Amino acid sequence: MSRRQAFTLIEVLISVALLSIVMMGLYSALSMQRGSNRHLFAYLTKAVEDDKVIMMLYKDIMYSDGNLTIKKGEFDRLCIHDTGNSLYGLSRTKVCWLVEKEENQLLRVEGNRYTVPLKYENKVAIDQTMKHMTLFDITRKKGEILVMLQAAGGEPYSFMLQGIEQPPKKKKPTKRRATSPTDLNRTESLRQKQNR
Repeated sequence: MSRRQAFTLIEVLISVALLSIVMMGLYSALSMQRGSNRHLFAYLTKAVEDDKVIMMLYKDIMYSDGNLTIKKGEFDRLCIHDTGNSLYGLSRTKVCWLVEKEENQLLRVEGNRYTVPLKYENKVAIDQTMKHMTLFDITRKKGEILVMLQAAGGEPYSFMLQGIEQPPKKKKPTKRRATSPTDLNRTESLRQKQNR
């Protein structure tokens, strides 16, 4: 009875060739999985960043006193004149949300006592939030504020806040007319007549 001691050279070469084909297939599958994971991670990171922006805008409006100015245009501009939501530790602050024209980038401007467009002496913090905006629309009707926004290639976002009433306008104090000497004389003569 003869026993086989070893593999032949052809058997070894065939097994190495089959093993290399299997390894190339596994490497290709692993490479596709890595690319898919990178794409998914980038998408999730952008979604988380966008959610932070949406929550920041939501809180700015929610913690406001209702005194909002909305300027309509291709992209709306929202100025919240008094809000308690500050990224920089201010107790009450003015926040404006606007889209700059060059890259359609959504900006958040925070500070006190400034006007838009900004002037050199204004002390504000400007945060760049979302790029390549295709939609930024704010609508206000009877205590309801509807916000819609979308960046190019991104998901559209919208939310509605209810119960955000415009504060009543402050009445201008009426100016009292200065009393003239003739008015004083008339008042004095009326008093004398009443006393008689």
